[in-house]
Amino acid sequence: MSTVVVLVLLALPVLAGLYLWWSGQRRARHRQALIETGLRPAQRRAILEQVPLVKRLPEELMPALEGRVALFLEQVEFVACEGIELDEEMRLSIAAQASLIPLGGALWYDELSTVLVYPGAFRSRMVSHDGYVVSEAEVVRLGESWSRGQVVLSWADVESGAANPDDGRNVVLHEFAHQFDDLTGATNGVPVLAEGQDFETWERVFLRAYTRLRRRAETGRGSVLDTYGAQSHAEFFAVAIEAFFEKPKALHEDEPELYGQLTELLKLDPARWG
Repeated sequence: MSTVVVLVLLALPVLAGLYLWWSGQRRARHRQALIETGLRPAQRRAILEQVPLVKRLPEELMPALEGRVALFLEQVEFVACEGIELDEEMRLSIAAQASLIPLGGALWYDELSTVLVYPGAFRSRMVSHDGYVVSEAEVVRLGESWSRGQVVLSWADVESGAANPDDGRNVVLHEFAHQFDDLTGATNGVPVLAEGQDFETWERVFLRAYTRLRRRAETGRGSVLDTYGAQSHAEFFAVAIEAFFEKPKALHEDEPELYGQLTELLKLDPARWG
């Protein structure tokens, strides 16, 4: 083998590495440009009309939200299902609600690729395992979050959830809480914690609050948290995110330690918003 061929072969990994680095830098610059450009005035008005919760945001957070919405719209393919017609306002509504969760921190839905939208509740196949027995059943759902970067939503419930920002029930926040949780590679109620956030404290606070919700669900007592969260750690995290944004003062009063952990995680404090 000639010296030239050897040198070329040795250089290939270096060139490949440089190309990947350059591509990554280019994507990062494009992403930053989108964030800095934000939205057009008409898009901003549409979000405020479609998502009343956004009106509570402090003024200094609005540019960050607009930038993330612009990034979401660039990154995600919206798929209309069962004949629904998706317009820009519908896409903006979903993007704005989903962008609230990562608004204050450095994390983003990097693997998110597709949002499928149905007119209303949709049927989904559920597979369960009991030892060697595998069972399948059709269930009716309002939303689903898949670990492969896809989210499925019922538009009727997206719309109603956005219209009432005080009831602690929001299907977009719920499903994208699962996406945020899954950034670790597993949807289990343990998201990527903020820098400096203590895992042992998170685990202690989270599990105690989860246990309290389970007891309330078993005895029929009410809670600021939707008792649907008593099903699993993943569902508990999702309903906690819903309450954090839609019933922050009640959550702070009822579960102050949990609220504190979510504040530290997301670098946001909705109880102080207008």
